[in-house]
Amino acid sequence: MRSGPKLLEATPRIELGMELLQSSALPLGYVAFGPRFYLRRGSRQTDPSLDPNQLRDVLAYVPAGVVVVSSRDERGYRGLLASSFVPVSLDPPLVLVCLDRFSATLDAVTGSGQFNVSLLGRRQEFLADRFSGRAPAVDPGWREVPHRPGANGVPIVEGCAAWFECVLQARYEAGDHEIVVGLTGAAGRGEAEPLVHWQRSFWGLA
Repeated sequence: MRSGPKLLEATPRIELGMELLQSSALPLGYVAFGPRFYLRRGSRQTDPSLDPNQLRDVLAYVPAGVVVVSSRDERGYRGLLASSFVPVSLDPPLVLVCLDRFSATLDAVTGSGQFNVSLLGRRQEFLADRFSGRAPAVDPGWREVPHRPGANGVPIVEGCAAWFECVLQARYEAGDHEIVVGLTGAAGRGEAEPLVHWQRSFWGLA
């Protein structure tokens, strides 16, 4: 049995260039607006010469777990891929995700007041592609996505590394995204190794 620190192991065939993952990875103090980045309080960036492309490259160097944020509306299930899942508080148990302001998933979250978060496993890269729009779209019934309903009726991806069931607590506008804060009512973990997004590729812990 091997011991010692875990290393990242890449999936070289996958190269992500998704604005969703790139813009969702912004530090909480900043928001994206067109090609520029601003502080949330409305003040301009401290260095007006900052190159947005260079900033994206730097942000891509920050590793993040890959999650599917799911909810439901009158037409069925909704879900999208994000890399902006962050624990906020243990008492009360709060988490946050950043969702595209124009996404159907955000509409479903605000309409139902509920959402789930599934941390994808290392072997679920194809599902990550599907929920990011880079592979065939997921139908409202999630018929081709292994899943099970949570206690709140919102789907959880089967085989994921961890999952959280949340009740919407607050929303904050943040450029072309919204910060969504949820109160965690249930959570669990599976046996899968988590999928990691780093340098625009999928990686796993080895």
